[in-house]
Amino acid sequence: MIERIIMKNIKDYNLEELKEELKLIGEKPYRAEQIFKWIYEEGVTSFEEMTNLSLELREKLKDIFNFHNYKIVKKQVSKDGTKKYLFDVLDGNMIETVLMEYHHGRTLCVSSQIGCKMGCKFCASTGINFIRNLTAGEIVEQVLAVQRDEKIKISNVVFMGIGEPLDNYDNVMRAIRILNHPKGCNIGARHISISTSGLVPRIYDLIEENIQCTLSISLHATTDEKRSSMMPINQSYPIEELIQACKVYNKKTNKRISFEYALAKDNNEHIEDAKRLVKLLQGLIAHVNLIPINKIENGTFDKASNENIIRFRDYLNEHGIVATIRRELGSDIDAACGQLRRKNIKK
Repeated sequence: MIERIIMKNIKDYNLEELKEELKLIGEKPYRAEQIFKWIYEEGVTSFEEMTNLSLELREKLKDIFNFHNYKIVKKQVSKDGTKKYLFDVLDGNMIETVLMEYHHGRTLCVSSQIGCKMGCKFCASTGINFIRNLTAGEIVEQVLAVQRDEKIKISNVVFMGIGEPLDNYDNVMRAIRILNHPKGCNIGARHISISTSGLVPRIYDLIEENIQCTLSISLHATTDEKRSSMMPINQSYPIEELIQACKVYNKKTNKRISFEYALAKDNNEHIEDAKRLVKLLQGLIAHVNLIPINKIENGTFDKASNENIIRFRDYLNEHGIVATIRRELGSDIDAACGQLRRKNIKK
């Protein structure tokens, strides 16, 4: 029986790990820095292009590692310039990644899992089977693939695509360190945001990571009854536990937390909801992102009226909670918040 050789994804390795891998094949550790420069600064897609490495070393690398370069299955462009990519992750599955243009730079919304276990009722990924976590390299490749295609440099990364980032904690942390490393993608930690539906134990883990990324909490409701009806995770980690974790995060990191709040018609858009939100966030270093909820196929929620969204925002601001309304981007190509759903993905 012929033993199948499983190739390693070279983008799964941070710089120190790659140095150790090279030592195992008799190579000097400094070669890892050369390889990192080729991958993350030069954007090459093969070992053949690494012309300052010997042919012998390049052959060694090809025997051990692969590049895991994504194939673009489909690319859609919104009327507002937002671009959505459907990527083949090379195992028969696909993920979606969204590029958004802002005055402060280019932001990429990346996926962290193939599918999602959280079951949020306003998210299009709900109802599609969870398949697996993405590896660190598969997360990083989303950035590299878009940079190659657009011939640009990504300045901001948000973990708000398909999947719950903190449910794939180790791979997400590894990816962030590669994205942030000066010899990696060199994206500033403050330009990386991690969104979570509220996995409380992982928020405590995140405190100990000592990274300067922004934490975003998907809150969306101010009572346990209402939040549990929208987000089943609330049954495991109710609002009181979640807010307590946020208070500890604030105290230990001194970093502001962004709270995401999607406004749904006749549900969580009322001034009474705004009053409870003010009370919940009192004393926290916080910012509220108000999101006009996007209608999804088979979804039960409709977008709140612009009048009610503005009234909700104004109430928060008038009572000491900084709140802004998120600009809607890419809704015409199903690329806006909650609309990513892995079209054509193997189930």
